[in-house]
Amino acid sequence: MGGLLVLVGLAMAAQAGGSGGETPGRSAGPPREDTIRTSAGDLVLTFVGHGTLMLRQGGKVIHVDPVGREADYSTMPRADLVLVTHDHGDHLDPAAIAAIRKEGTRIIVSPSCEGKVPGARVLRNGESADEAGFHVEAVPAYNLVHMRAPGQPFHPKGAGNGYIITFGDTRVYVAGDTENTPEMKALKGIDVAFLPMNLPYTMTPEMVADAARAFRPRILYPYHYGQTDPQALVQLLQGESGVEVRVRDLR
Repeated sequence: MGGLLVLVGLAMAAQAGGSGGETPGRSAGPPREDTIRTSAGDLVLTFVGHGTLMLRQGGKVIHVDPVGREADYSTMPRADLVLVTHDHGDHLDPAAIAAIRKEGTRIIVSPSCEGKVPGARVLRNGESADEAGFHVEAVPAYNLVHMRAPGQPFHPKGAGNGYIITFGDTRVYVAGDTENTPEMKALKGIDVAFLPMNLPYTMTPEMVADAARAFRPRILYPYHYGQTDPQALVQLLQGESGVEVRVRDLR
């Protein structure tokens, strides 16, 4: 990896009106895509918006946190696998999931979503599963600092998941709504990471930088960043060897 790899993928289209909080709407225009080469073939990452992603490889489609406010799911590719990180409305949308289901679609959800999506498999923190030809690991996603009220974190431990999905020799980590937890910082062998930066619900840029320095993803996408300036993260990781920061429109 070596050398200076902190780059900025300036794919943020000049779109009107950012949104704060946890309920942004998708701006007009098609989402941006990146292609990652893996030993199992090209992996296409589609940046739908906010916390919503689509990943495609070898003719199979994974939707992560599909939400109707971010895309018209009646026009989206049907899912082989759906991953839901937690039950907040900007991550769990049963109607969007229904729109992309087909015969054989597999759905994995976190404990907070149990019973809210018909036929879904619940993965608890630390568990793993092989579904639709992909190996998926559930990583704890929770707050340590940011609280809704004293003693009430925005995301309590055990309720939500991040997910590591394996594509051949490439491991992609979608963190969900979380802070820089010990479990995150202990991760190994992460090639691509999506880390949230939406205040006050998830991480500050400093927390994201701290996590990145600990587990060192080869490519880091800040996502779910609301009105937080992703350039602050770029500056914090400037000169950090082996970590490439790519900014895409994922407000």
